[in-house]
Amino acid sequence: MFLSNSLTRDSTPLSNAERMFFTCKLTNDNFSSHLSEEKEKERDRLPPILPAPTTSSGILDRGPKGQFSTLSNFISIMNQKKESPINSCSPTQLIIPNNKNVRDLPPICPDVKQRHRISIDILPQELKAPVPLEPVIPTRTKSIKEFQEDIEKAKTTGDWKTVQEFYLTTFESFLELNAAFKKEANAPFNTTEDPGVNFKFLNIVYDALINTPADNQKSVLKGVINSLLREWKGPRTKDDLRAYFILVQNPQFTSPSTYVIYAHLLRQIASLAETDHHFLVHWFKKIPQRRFKQLVDRLLQFVSLRLFPGKPDELPPMAKCSWWIPSAVRILALLNAANSLSSPPVIAYTEFYNSTLDHIDLMEEYHTWQCYGNSQRFSFCQHPFILSITAKKVIIQKDSEQQMINIARQSLVDKVSRRQRPDMNMLFLNVKVRRMHLVSDSLDELTRKRTELKKKLKVTFVGEAGLDMGGLTKEWFLLLIRQIFHPDYGMFIYHNDSCCHWFCSFKCENYSEFRLVGALMGLAVYNSITLDIHFPPCCYKKLLSPPVVPSDQNTAVGIASLTLDDLYHVMPELAHGLNELLNYEGNVEEDFYSTFQVFQEEFGVTKSYNLKPGGDKIPLTNQNRKEYVQLYVDFLLNKSIYKQFAAFYHGFHSVCASNALMLLRPEEVEILVCGSHDLDMHALQKATQYEGFTKNDPTIRYFWDVVLNFPTELQKKLLHFTTGSDRVPVGGMSDLNFKISRNDIHTDWLPIAHTCFNQLCFPPYKSKKEVKQKLVIAISNAEGFGLQ
Repeated sequence: MFLSNSLTRDSTPLSNAERMFFTCKLTNDNFSSHLSEEKEKERDRLPPILPAPTTSSGILDRGPKGQFSTLSNFISIMNQKKESPINSCSPTQLIIPNNKNVRDLPPICPDVKQRHRISIDILPQELKAPVPLEPVIPTRTKSIKEFQEDIEKAKTTGDWKTVQEFYLTTFESFLELNAAFKKEANAPFNTTEDPGVNFKFLNIVYDALINTPADNQKSVLKGVINSLLREWKGPRTKDDLRAYFILVQNPQFTSPSTYVIYAHLLRQIASLAETDHHFLVHWFKKIPQRRFKQLVDRLLQFVSLRLFPGKPDELPPMAKCSWWIPSAVRILALLNAANSLSSPPVIAYTEFYNSTLDHIDLMEEYHTWQCYGNSQRFSFCQHPFILSITAKKVIIQKDSEQQMINIARQSLVDKVSRRQRPDMNMLFLNVKVRRMHLVSDSLDELTRKRTELKKKLKVTFVGEAGLDMGGLTKEWFLLLIRQIFHPDYGMFIYHNDSCCHWFCSFKCENYSEFRLVGALMGLAVYNSITLDIHFPPCCYKKLLSPPVVPSDQNTAVGIASLTLDDLYHVMPELAHGLNELLNYEGNVEEDFYSTFQVFQEEFGVTKSYNLKPGGDKIPLTNQNRKEYVQLYVDFLLNKSIYKQFAAFYHGFHSVCASNALMLLRPEEVEILVCGSHDLDMHALQKATQYEGFTKNDPTIRYFWDVVLNFPTELQKKLLHFTTGSDRVPVGGMSDLNFKISRNDIHTDWLPIAHTCFNQLCFPPYKSKKEVKQKLVIAISNAEGFGLQ
């Protein structure tokens, strides 16, 4: 999946005597640190450092790459430290390496092609490549009860010798890890379905570890170091993978003082072969939810602290360990794949977001990805699951702005080259419409100016004196969407049981209006406007199928692999009936007496459609009912509306054609288009700015007392009255820049709003009753400018 070659070492393995020597040094702080030059060289021997890839201009890839720190050097540094008092309950103080002496391991081979999205399910269920024989695992008989008794006894007597011996032995090698935590020591457990780990015992041991004295915790870290120093020859065995699987869950790696060891562990896991990653992905699915989330959070914290260390000298310089973040992100990618394969997911996809990345140069990451794709140079855009919706919105907005500038510049150059006088209007997409002919005028304008759709949008309502600084654009979107989606218009069907719209399957001569709706959605995303549209989630899956428009116009678009779960979000009653069919215990053929033919009513005429060739002659049976349900779902959500959705798809992508769409999940496209459904008025109150008022003025206190007690519908009307939209943007209420300004006029006047600037102008009303009365009247009559 990521790297197909395993990390190897050129040097001979450490002898038992040498390992015992280093072990004694780790626990003996008074031992002399003078080693012979010959032993020092022997211990630090590692493969030669591969040259970092360079760009065509000779510049090193993603910063200078110095020599990498070896674990042997890290051991030496630990040995030279003098014992100091350590809080026995704080693993964060165990190891503080001298960062100035840290060198990096060789960079992971850069010529391995990475995939943009992990595709786990296409791999075989079992590994068929030849695997080396598994070594015999020593037998360990310590039970959970015995271990817990040892812990309690140690806490009572203060003698931790027995516990320390257990930890020292268990984490001494990969074999010992399997001996302790494998369900059956010498059973193969070579399947993806069962990692063969005693999770209960493992979690008890780890939970107890972080509350034991520092010496015990040192013993575990020393064992991890010894395991990672082992010489590898050939592919890993399943017991080796199981040991990695156990070690990566170690809670000690929450502390930055252990990050040097943690980084080398992550690097070795990231360097495993693709088939090994396949096993790990399926094993990760078996981790309990709380532990799974802790593992994800630990990796996200590792990335954040590597980017922005808490203390200047807490970690080695970034230039010397630039492989840390790529290794961690690749392990996160395995966890994300495991989460995606689970049904339902172990945790929400938003739990993989790293908000720290909102503060880096996102466009540099995007341009790196654009230039180098998924190989050579690392970019967070190669793994979009880690980027928050806020970060993706920034990328899309800046990419859109750049396209707007390029189009406007080209228009200016064309004017000048034809010796015509340029004017400001040529820099905008100017849409002029009449309120009484909103849909037809909008369709004509967008069709006539289809080459200008990527310019900044400005809307003018004919006969009205409003100047569009953003407010008229919002109102145009709102009114147009409301009219197009009205049931009388016939383009979309509203399903009351699912509270969403779906495409009408009736055939028509012209699908241009569906293209208009798609273009409207594209313009909304392109111009950062939220729309009040209620499409089911599968609509956005189809919209990203594929995310980039194919160059071949004959290629089918908008065809997604949809299931019965998707149909539940559109037609829940029908989906429930089909599910009952799948679970029916009787004779389907005799009791249902149906075929692979379905019927639909169009304009009062019932029409029949075969789900497959000759479907009217194929009886529905117990054996083929799964195929019938899948074909029926595909017919309803794909085939029956193909022309309508294809026009909608092309309309959307005629505006939003950008590689940035490849970064988005379907759920994230919905949020960008529709905004959030949750109105948090308390958050709006905290973020509101005041001009001429203070938050403690009586009028403002009356205002918030009234608004916070409004029903949801009136709160939405207030938001629409003030901002031009009743939806919350991606960044939440704080992104609205909501402002209340004092309007020193007579209190008989109603409040007014500047929707372009999200500004509410409020007279200084004297009572709470007056505030509520005037505000309700204003927000309930909020369409049009009424100026002659």
